[in-house]
Amino acid sequence: MKKLLFLTTILATVFILSACGRDQSVLRVGMDLKYPPFETVDLDNKPIGISVDIAYALGEFLGRKVEIVNTDFGSIIPSLQAGEIDIAIASMSITASRSEVVDFSDPYFFFKIITLVNKNFADANGINQDSTVAELLAIQGTRYVGIASQVSASIPQSYGKQVTEATDLGTAVESVAQGTADVLLMSANPVVDGQKANPTTTLVMWDPFVASPIGMAVQKGNTELLEKANEFIATFNNEGGLYSVLSTSWDAVLLERLGRYGLSFYINE
Repeated sequence: MKKLLFLTTILATVFILSACGRDQSVLRVGMDLKYPPFETVDLDNKPIGISVDIAYALGEFLGRKVEIVNTDFGSIIPSLQAGEIDIAIASMSITASRSEVVDFSDPYFFFKIITLVNKNFADANGINQDSTVAELLAIQGTRYVGIASQVSASIPQSYGKQVTEATDLGTAVESVAQGTADVLLMSANPVVDGQKANPTTTLVMWDPFVASPIGMAVQKGNTELLEKANEFIATFNNEGGLYSVLSTSWDAVLLERLGRYGLSFYINE
């Protein structure tokens, strides 16, 4: 028992000394580098993307070096809570449940939830890429597919729609493409990617169901860093500010990827 207590004490001491020994001039920014063009890596496995540019600009604003910490999305909040990262800049939606365990900055992007529609269903019901959410909701008997515990399921359910729950995104997209479901709600990138993979059997309806606010997240109670993050975000819309810089760098990529919009699609609510 004494040996176990001694070992526990040693491990705790090592953890504390390790934490204290970290270079506080380095801002550790967590994100999951699997989501281009926001968070990804180049051919040399170096972080690149819109969120990466924002992270480095924040470091410059704070006068701190930046370390991008590649973290699985589901582990980002636990990593914040454990102090393994200082801030998350990870295309994370501000939600009530997340706000209970971390503090969010003001929103700096708005990720729209748009719709992947089966082409035969669309043709039969007069739906096209410019149709509205109200028009889609008015169609009776629409077969919705979604992923359990995600907005793809919860949003149509909030309108009283029955939703078949798929195990993953690929399965949900395939069901719309094959016509076993009519509609899938997701953010722009997976919807557009799904349409590109199935160009003859699906279309994108661009009118958003919701615009999900995206914020930076810090450990609960870290008011100093949170205030600095909000000061930084407040400069984005200035003349020559970060929105302008990001648009110059990424509009062509986004236009190619989305086929319709540049960064303005994410800036405006």
